[in-house]
Amino acid sequence: MSSFEIQGGLQLKGSITPQGAKNEALQILCAVLLTTEAVTINNIPDILDVNKLIELLAALGVTVTKKGAGSYTFKAETIDLDYMETEEFRKQASSLRGSVMVLGPMLARFGKGSIPKPGGDKIGRRRLDTHFIGLHKLGASFDFDSVKGFTRVTAPKLSGAYMLLDEASVTGTANVLMAAVLAEGKTTIFNAACEPYLVQLSEMLVRMGAKIEGIGSNLLKIEGVEKLSGTSHTLLPDMIEVGSFIGLAAMTRSDITICNVNYEALGIIPEVFRKLGIIIEHQGDNIHIPAQDHYEVESFMDGGIMTISDAPWPGFTPDLISVILVTAIQAKGSVLVHQKMFESRLFFVDKLIDMGAQIILCDPHRATVIGLNREHRLRAIRMSSPDIRAGVALLIAALSAKGTSIIDNIDQIDRGYQNIDGRLNAIGAQIRRV
Repeated sequence: MSSFEIQGGLQLKGSITPQGAKNEALQILCAVLLTTEAVTINNIPDILDVNKLIELLAALGVTVTKKGAGSYTFKAETIDLDYMETEEFRKQASSLRGSVMVLGPMLARFGKGSIPKPGGDKIGRRRLDTHFIGLHKLGASFDFDSVKGFTRVTAPKLSGAYMLLDEASVTGTANVLMAAVLAEGKTTIFNAACEPYLVQLSEMLVRMGAKIEGIGSNLLKIEGVEKLSGTSHTLLPDMIEVGSFIGLAAMTRSDITICNVNYEALGIIPEVFRKLGIIIEHQGDNIHIPAQDHYEVESFMDGGIMTISDAPWPGFTPDLISVILVTAIQAKGSVLVHQKMFESRLFFVDKLIDMGAQIILCDPHRATVIGLNREHRLRAIRMSSPDIRAGVALLIAALSAKGTSIIDNIDQIDRGYQNIDGRLNAIGAQIRRV
């Protein structure tokens, strides 16, 4: 198990480019199963979760050809359906939550599929009801094998249906959408997730021959087609990395330019960081964060303490709640951080408190951060990364702290951030992988 050794207190300076979007990649990669023709995907991030999914697709029989850095061609002409019943498949798929999104394409094309209980971050209960209910409405039948731990899904024929999703689940919407494009008849998905990554997936499917109306809204209408063709697709920059770099610049008083961010797809992310008093300069398709000695949290118009909470798109993404919380540590003023979706995502704050942060964990979903306004530096400690986003938040804290910190279990960070140590070292950080 690897660790990061971080020398804190350094100001960084330079340009950094975000990787391809992890959450988009997991959806797009599963979509290659919908056609026998070649699909080329560009800007794929070289991270553990994505690499695991590519390995899983190859094990299923997909021909994977690397064209260059971050560019692959996939051809799912012949799929080994029996592999989905093997112990090897169970181990591969259970280590990766995104593997659940192979179900929709497999059902649509082959009429069956199976999935073990998926893995991923341990941030609380993350139910799959939306996936299963949506696929069931299209005609799928589910059978849980408690001995082998598999959920088997069959559907001799998928038929279009109307559905009102019980939650605007991003992966649930993607799974049902991928099944619906090959279903017979018309499907209507209301309360669909409408993140930019869903827009990207929908536009890719349309290029492959799918018929989808309402792209970018929470009401999708899909007219099923008999087959899809190949295409090429380029992933968006990762908005979570962009937000992480904004928080990093503020905490370390660094002058950083984040390049090629696709600003329009960031939604309210820049505005939420501006609420902490961070200066964000929009320059073409870049963002410039100048070095700031101090940044002050805004108050509500009635004078109330600022509250930042997550919400389905176009609200603030839950994947940046950990970064917002750690960035508020050195602000002037107080902020209530409300993580609504996952009950275990804030449990990393005990490590920040050990470093000297003033944080009150009100309950599993809410934490009040009382900003230090740089009157006190965080102190270096040894800690462990519990999940991807908390891991990078701890990395930001360590880079701002006085002394040398150790972060263990950095495989969690590597799951979502490509060569994060190398890229930050290139602009002045001192991070050693040990």
